[in-house]
Amino acid sequence: MSAVAAPPATLRARIARTFAPLALLFAPQVSSAARERRDMLVLLLAVTFVVVPHFEHLVWWATSIVVLLLAWRAFLTLTKKQVPSRLLMLPLLIAAAAGVYLQYRTLVGQQAGVTFLLLLMGLKLLEMRARRDIFVVIFLSFFILLTQFLNGQEIHVAVMSLLAVAALFFVLISVNLEETDLPAGRKLKMVGWTLLKAIPLTAVLFVLFPRISGPLWGTPSDMSMGSTGLSNSMAPGTISRLLESTEIAFRAKFDGAPPGNDKLYWRGPVFGTFTGRAWVPLQQRFNEAPPISIQGDARSLVSYAVTLESHNRDWLFALEAPAALPEISTFPVRMTPEMQIIAGDLVRQRVRYELRSFTRYRFNADASESERRSWLELPARSNPRTAQLADEIRSRAGSDSERVDATLDFLRRGSYQYTLTPPRLGRDSIDEFLFDTRQGYCEHYASAFVFLMRALGVPARVVTGYQGGEINPVDGFVTVRQSDAHAWSEVWLAGRGWVRVDPTAIVAPMRIDQGASEIARQSGINLPGGASSFGWLRSMRFNWEAVQNSWNQWVLSYSQERQRDLMGLLGMTPNWESLALLLAVIVTVVLAVMAAFALRTRRERDPLGDAFRLLRDRLDRAGVATAEHLGPRELYGRSKRALVPDDVKRARKLLSRVERMRYSRGSEAVARADIKTLARAIRDFRPRGISN
Repeated sequence: MSAVAAPPATLRARIARTFAPLALLFAPQVSSAARERRDMLVLLLAVTFVVVPHFEHLVWWATSIVVLLLAWRAFLTLTKKQVPSRLLMLPLLIAAAAGVYLQYRTLVGQQAGVTFLLLLMGLKLLEMRARRDIFVVIFLSFFILLTQFLNGQEIHVAVMSLLAVAALFFVLISVNLEETDLPAGRKLKMVGWTLLKAIPLTAVLFVLFPRISGPLWGTPSDMSMGSTGLSNSMAPGTISRLLESTEIAFRAKFDGAPPGNDKLYWRGPVFGTFTGRAWVPLQQRFNEAPPISIQGDARSLVSYAVTLESHNRDWLFALEAPAALPEISTFPVRMTPEMQIIAGDLVRQRVRYELRSFTRYRFNADASESERRSWLELPARSNPRTAQLADEIRSRAGSDSERVDATLDFLRRGSYQYTLTPPRLGRDSIDEFLFDTRQGYCEHYASAFVFLMRALGVPARVVTGYQGGEINPVDGFVTVRQSDAHAWSEVWLAGRGWVRVDPTAIVAPMRIDQGASEIARQSGINLPGGASSFGWLRSMRFNWEAVQNSWNQWVLSYSQERQRDLMGLLGMTPNWESLALLLAVIVTVVLAVMAAFALRTRRERDPLGDAFRLLRDRLDRAGVATAEHLGPRELYGRSKRALVPDDVKRARKLLSRVERMRYSRGSEAVARADIKTLARAIRDFRPRGISN
C-alpha cells in the first residue's frame, strides 16, 4: 500500500522545526531567554572557530573532550536543559588537570598550557550561568586565539582567526544590548565596520612595529622534535620513504627562466663515512679546514631567492654550485669544505635568502692528497663481491675517468630496476643490491656507486638534497617538495675537481628529466603535478599554492631585514630610534583621522522619521496647524478640525501606522519594506482642508 503524502501544513511544520535553530541564530529575539540561547549558540560557533586550528596539535583525548564539551553545551542550550551542578564540575576539573599533567608532566609550557586552557574553556562553557560568564569566555577565547599562531601562521589559520574574531564581536554586541535586540544583518554590519576601522592601524603596526630576530616567546619545547625531511645519515629507505610526502621543502624564484630540470640539484648534507649499513658525515681530521675553491662559468650564473620552510636542522639548500654565501640577518652562515651551506642556528621558522649559483663549475680541482685520501676509506672485509668487481674493472680501466665510465656502463647493462619498494638488505647490503636484488631507489644506486669508486681508488662521496621541482605557472615559483628528495654521487677527478655523477640518471633517466611525480605515477602514487591529475584540479592547486606563497612572501617573510630595507628606502637610518619616531608619527596621524571621522556630527538616517516628516508637511499644506514637537496623536486631533471627513480617516490610518512602528514593542525590528510601503502611501496622500 503506497504511503500517503504528508499534508502541506504538516510539511511546513516539519521544515520550520528543522530550521528553528537557524531562526534562533539570525532572527531578532524579543524574549530575554531566547536571546540568551541565541547568544550562547553564536558563542559556541565562535569558540569552534577558535579551537579547531588547535586540533592538529592536540593529543587525541584532549581533542575528543573539547568536542564533547562543546556538543554537550549545545545540546543543553537547544533543549533548554539545566547545566551540570558544581559538584559534577569539580571532578571534571580535577580530571582535566590530571590528564594534562600525566601527558606532559607539567601544566605550563606551550603544549601543556594550551591544552589545559582549551579544556578549562570547555568546562567553563558547560557551567555558564551568569552574564558575566559570557565575557569570561569571550576574552579567554581572544587569548587562546593568539596561542594558535605559536604552532603555525598559515593563511587558513588567519582566516579562521578572522571568522572567530567576527563571531566574538557579534556576541559582544548582542550581550551589550540590554533592552532590545537588533537584526543579525545590522549587528554584522556593526562588526564589519569595527574590523574595517581597525585595518589602517593594524597595517601601520605590522609594517613599522620593531621586529626581533628569533621567536618572541623563546624556543618552544617541542621544536626539537623530528620533522619530515632529509636525515643526518643515509641508509636504504631514508630517501624513498619521502616520495609520498607532498610537504613543501622550499620554493625558489629565479631572475628569468629557471634552468632545465637536469640542472636543478639542490645541495644538502654530504656523507663520507660508510658504517657498513649507512652513510654518515665524514669526521674531518684536519687541523684546519681545507680551502674551498669554486671556479664557475660566468655564462651559467643564475640568481634566485629561496623561501625555506622550517625543518629544525641547520641546513640551507642551494643550487650547485653557490657563487657566494647568502646574507641572513637572523643567524650567521658558513660553507663547509664539502660545499654545504650551514646556518648558525636551527631553522625553526620560515627563512628567505637570496643566492647566485653556477650550473657549470669546477670545485676544489687542486685538493691535496691528504684531503682526497679521506674520501677513500671503506670498512675492512665489507662487501667482498663488490670489492672483487672493483678488481675486475681496475684491470681494464686505467684512469679514474675510465673507471667512472666503466662502472656506469656496468649499471646500464645490469638490468637494474628503479623501484620504491626494494627488498630488505642484509649485512653486506652493497653486495646484495648489486648482485642479488638489483632493485633500489636513488640511495641504493648512490651508495653502491660511491662504494665501488672508493674500492677502485677514486675519491668519492654521497650527496643528498633535492632534485628538480615543479614550476607554478601562476607565480613562476619553483616548488620543491619532500618527494623531490634525492641522493647522488661526487667523484674527484684530476684537473676537474669534484664532479657530480648521478647513477640514477643511468637507470631511470625519467627521474631526472620529469621529476619524482613521474616515478610516483608509475608506482601508483598520485602526487601533485603528476600526469594523472585532472587539468582543472591542477589549475586550482596552482592558484591556491600561489595564494599561499604570496602570503608567505609578503606577510610571514616580512622580517627585520625587510623592515630595515624599507627604512633605507624612506631615507631613514635603520635603527630603533628612527623606527619608533616614524611609528609614533604615523600612528598619531592615523588615530587623529579616525577620531575626526568618529566625532564628525552626522545625522543618522531615519527612514521612518523621514516618512513622518513628509506626512506632517502634507498636513501642514492642507491647513493643519503642525509643529515639530507634536506626535501622531496630537496631529490627528488637529486634523479632525481641519480636514474633510474622508481625509481625516486616511490621516488617522497613516498616523496610527507611524505610531505603531515607532513606539510599539519590538519596533526596532520593523522591516525596511514596511517603511517603504508606508512612505509610498504617504506620497499618494493629498489631504484637503475644510476651507478648500
